[in-house]
Amino acid sequence: MSLRKILLHPDPRLKKACEPVGDIDAGLRKLADDMLETMYDAPGVGLAAPQVGKVLRLFVMDFSAKESEPDPRVLFNPRFSWLSEELNTHEEGCLSIPDIYEDVTRSERVRMVYQNIDGVEVEEEFEGLGATCVQHELDHLDGKLFIDYLSAIKRGMITKKMKKLKKELARDT
Repeated sequence: MSLRKILLHPDPRLKKACEPVGDIDAGLRKLADDMLETMYDAPGVGLAAPQVGKVLRLFVMDFSAKESEPDPRVLFNPRFSWLSEELNTHEEGCLSIPDIYEDVTRSERVRMVYQNIDGVEVEEEFEGLGATCVQHELDHLDGKLFIDYLSAIKRGMITKKMKKLKKELARDT
C-alpha cells in the first residue's frame, strides 16, 4: 500500500462526474487499499477516487468511533435505492478542503447499492453519520463538493482561502 496525494479545491478534477468501474481487478483493489491508507493517514472518515485524481465511481470510508475497531468499507459503483424524507444537519469537512467545517442538511437515512471489494453487489442502509458520509462521498463521484450546499458568498470565501493555501503550499515545495 502507498499514500496517494489528495487534490485540493479548487481543482477541475474534483468537479468531474466519474465513470463507472468495470471488472474489479487487482489494480482497482490496490487503488482502494491505497485510498484507505491515505484516508486513515489524513485522517478522515471517507475518501473518493476523484480526490486522488482518479475519475472512477469508487469511494472508501470508515465512520466507526475512534475507540472502536476499524470498519473500513470499499464501495464501487454506489447508487442510492432510497433516501428518507427526514433530514439531519451535520457539520461536514473534506480532505480536499482542509480545516473548513460547515453544517450541511441531508437525508437522515439512506439505502445504497454498491459492489464491494470482491465485486459482490450489496444493498445497505445507513443512518446518522454513516448516511452523511455516503451522501458526501457520492457527491464527489458526481463532481459536487459539500461547499456547493452553502451560499455563494460563503463558497467564494472558502475558495479564496483554498487558493491562498495552495499558493503557500506550492512555495514550500
